[in-house]
Amino acid sequence: MDPSGISTTLVRVNYSETDQMGVVYHGRYVVWLDIARTEHLREAGMAYRAVEETGYRLAVGELAIRFGQPARYDDLIRVRCWVREVASRRVTFGYAVEHAESGRLLATATTAMMSLDAAMAPARLPESVRRLLRAVPDPVRIL
Repeated sequence: MDPSGISTTLVRVNYSETDQMGVVYHGRYVVWLDIARTEHLREAGMAYRAVEETGYRLAVGELAIRFGQPARYDDLIRVRCWVREVASRRVTFGYAVEHAESGRLLATATTAMMSLDAAMAPARLPESVRRLLRAVPDPVRIL
């Protein structure tokens, strides 16, 4: 993760992720967001597995994606991820999905992750996790 608090994950669009028109299926973006968020946590200093080992889970409570331009077969995609807000029981992440070679912004997204304990009940985020999650200003306009 760079000093700005923004992590970057690269993925290449494979054929199975596209529809008959060669455009990435919209549901695939959710998988890319999950990959980027997991890597962001790892780069921040705590793998998601380590969060679970503390007895907590981060479950998606809200998801919003705004699509601008399509990603296509064999495109190299860059997903930038950052923390927008940290609350006692919620972490909100922001995402910019970009064509890695041209820099074109393809989509923006947010996810609000709810903190749950081992019984799947809402719980305060552990202080060890909160310390690692620093909110930063959005590097792009979230549409």
